[in-house]
Amino acid sequence: MKTLILLLSFCSFLFASNISIIKVEKMHCPLCTTAVKKAIKKLDGIEKVSVRLNTKEAKVIYNEKVKIEDILEAIKTTSYEGVVLSTAKYNK
Repeated sequence: MKTLILLLSFCSFLFASNISIIKVEKMHCPLCTTAVKKAIKKLDGIEKVSVRLNTKEAKVIYNEKVKIEDILEAIKTTSYEGVVLSTAKYNK
C-alpha cells in the first residue's frame, strides 16, 4: 500500500503544472498588461495568467506542453522583454 501511495505521489509530481514569475519591464498602463496577458494566453497549455502593472510581473501557471522560452517569446510579440524571476512546480 505504501508503494502505491508513493507511486501516485510521484506521478502527480510528474504531471504537476509549473508556475513562473516573469519580470516585464517598461509596461506603463493597463493596456500594456492586457496585451501581455493576451499574448501569453494564446499559447496552448497555459492554465492561468495574471499580469500586474504595479510590480511589472506576470505570474503564469502552465502545463508540460509549454516551455518557458515560448512564454518569453510571446511576451516579445508585445514589444516587451520578459526575464524569469522564478519557476517551480505547482500542485493544484
